Amino acid sequence: MTTPTHPATPTHPATPTPHGPPTDAPAVSPDAVPPDGTAPDATAPAEGSRPLRRRLRHGRPDDPRWARPAFLGALLLIGALYTWNLTASGYANSFYSAAVQAGSQSWKAFFFGSLDAGNAITVDKPPASLWPMALSVRLLGLNSFAILFPQVLMAVATAGVLYASVRRRFPAPAGLLTMAVFALTPVAALMFRFNNPDAALALLMATAVYCTQRALEKARTKWLVWAGTAIGAAFLVKTLQAFLILPVLALVYVFLAPAPLRRRVGQVLLAGLAMVGAGGWWVAVVELWPASSRPYVGGSQNDSFLELTFGYNGLGRINGEETGSVGGGQGGGWGETGWDRMFGTAVGGQISWLIPAALILLVAALFAIRKPNRTDTARAAFLLWGGSLLITMVIFSFMQGIFHEYYTVALAPYVAPLIGMGTALLWRERGRTWVSPALAAAMTATAAWGYVLLHRTSDYLPWLKWAVLVGGLTAALGLVFAGRLGRRTALGVVALGLVTGLAGPTAYTLTTLGEGHGGSIVTAGPAVAGGMGGGRPDGAGPGGDGFPGGARNQQPGQQGQGGGTGQPPTGGFGGGSPGQNGQNGQNGRNGQSGRSGQNGQGQGLGQNQTPGGQAAGGRMGEGGGMGGLLTGATVSTEAERLLEADAASYTWAAAAIGAQNAASHQLATGEPVMAIGGFNGTDPSPTLAEFQQYVEDGRIHYFIASGTGGGTGPGGGAGTSSQISAWVEENFEKVTAGSATFYDLTRPKS
Repeated sequence: MTTPTHPATPTHPATPTPHGPPTDAPAVSPDAVPPDGTAPDATAPAEGSRPLRRRLRHGRPDDPRWARPAFLGALLLIGALYTWNLTASGYANSFYSAAVQAGSQSWKAFFFGSLDAGNAITVDKPPASLWPMALSVRLLGLNSFAILFPQVLMAVATAGVLYASVRRRFPAPAGLLTMAVFALTPVAALMFRFNNPDAALALLMATAVYCTQRALEKARTKWLVWAGTAIGAAFLVKTLQAFLILPVLALVYVFLAPAPLRRRVGQVLLAGLAMVGAGGWWVAVVELWPASSRPYVGGSQNDSFLELTFGYNGLGRINGEETGSVGGGQGGGWGETGWDRMFGTAVGGQISWLIPAALILLVAALFAIRKPNRTDTARAAFLLWGGSLLITMVIFSFMQGIFHEYYTVALAPYVAPLIGMGTALLWRERGRTWVSPALAAAMTATAAWGYVLLHRTSDYLPWLKWAVLVGGLTAALGLVFAGRLGRRTALGVVALGLVTGLAGPTAYTLTTLGEGHGGSIVTAGPAVAGGMGGGRPDGAGPGGDGFPGGARNQQPGQQGQGGGTGQPPTGGFGGGSPGQNGQNGQNGRNGQSGRSGQNGQGQGLGQNQTPGGQAAGGRMGEGGGMGGLLTGATVSTEAERLLEADAASYTWAAAAIGAQNAASHQLATGEPVMAIGGFNGTDPSPTLAEFQQYVEDGRIHYFIASGTGGGTGPGGGAGTSSQISAWVEENFEKVTAGSATFYDLTRPKS
């Protein structure tokens, strides 16, 4: 059957060029564009004549009656699912929670992304992801829900954007499947309930792809400018990671937009200007603002946001040469690099469940619609989402600098539309000889890979891997004959395939939702032996092959027998020998306080420190094992009282080495605490002379001993933080509060 070049009227936005058995959704023809390439897209939905409010409420004019209620219900379900048990993570990553608290107290801290309301130093990212949380805290007060709920809203918004994108050319079931795949991706369920910047980044990247897709339909400059604006805003969330998909968006538009080439190039340049404006205004303000009256740019070595952008957060992530970083470098510290990194032990269960199927469906779909003209919007949609997935996967797979499993949440908005669109297109084309085997191949890959991932956690629902394998292969067999099956039988095969294909990631997602997560390194799903931070949940298993080593959900005194990182006497990074950290002594589990074991090399994690430190239960404190560098500390009631006393008379109630230690005390007391050296304790701020001047001016009350960060750098060499620590210990009186040690900077030694 051939497709008409110019359909008489706009039809339901389903898959183009149907060749299979008829279905309920009418077919859509390919784009019909005259040779000059300037005519409107014949398949673009005619929505302009309907008021926006009515479109939002009732959907498209040709939607089936159930489509809009199903879409709205799916949004509500995602919101409810992600809100459930939300506060189990407490303050989640104390590093960002402290910055949110500061932003809720000081508009200057809000603008710059300062770690404290005294504006000593910023977080090591731009502040845009902090702004929604800080506004929420201003409205609802400082609590776990106020900090984390904005991320839930971002999940709902991302699902809505993905649905809207898929519905440009495909039927409602494809959009709903896309939403389900996205929401049931384990790493999405983790990070859209966590306060790291990645949720905001994923939303903005999905928005940029959607806007580019809209621009491609009729070569509308407005939508391409909005895409550039979204990328610029994403830059203010996580700097250069926002630019990973720029080549894909630009090239697809230049090659496929229905307009003359000169106009297409001009539109892309205009979108680039919008991107620079959306992301550059804040950078310009920071760079032009006198350094003496703003906070130090955390993560940089010379107080420059541009240096942070192109160094620690930029090229350093690619080549591993990250000045000021701890533990990374040349791929050895952050897991093995290579083409299979997204499928490896550490990362596979986070994101890769449906990637094999997505890639198969992408290739099959592009082959199925290879003949339509240049401006076909269905093909453009596959190239946009598929290209974004591939380029991001490649960079993640081979980057040698800091890499964490949760970074892969960036892939979730790209995988989901490929599954939704590809399944819908191939299902409509299933009457063609090669299409049914392609569907069966995608299902077989999903079942086999799901079995592999579930087998890596052999003690976790051991029956599930067999159910996924057997059910998936059965569905694949049925799909081979999909073109010959009756309607009911065919729908049964589809239902079986969907259930078995989503069973594994759904189980991991529900496990993730049921647990709290805290610290700087978090992962979704159950513990995986051999993963980054691998080992068994009880801490007794073998150390991971990544960094930091030892048991996942580590508690001080319970680090695994292998891969552990010994601690020097100061509690910083370095020294010690693998496998020795905390083998003696016990610490409370699930984020509760307790005394860290001694490792024979020093004090381990310091006094009363626990990973996460905010909530008891669940998976608080993942990835601990770096002397508290990546996790917070438990602050005793006695310590709180000490720091709160007369705090209003000081700019900072205390100072501590490393951001997590400072953040824990700041969140516990509500008073500003200076993070010496920023996140790692390796930033040269403040200098010893600056710190001495602060003390002389009476701006800091206490110095917190047993810091979690490095007074020493990665190699153990002395740095600014260690100089400050030594000077304080030599010149000021020691004070004990509970089991913690402080130095009173108003009481010099006699």
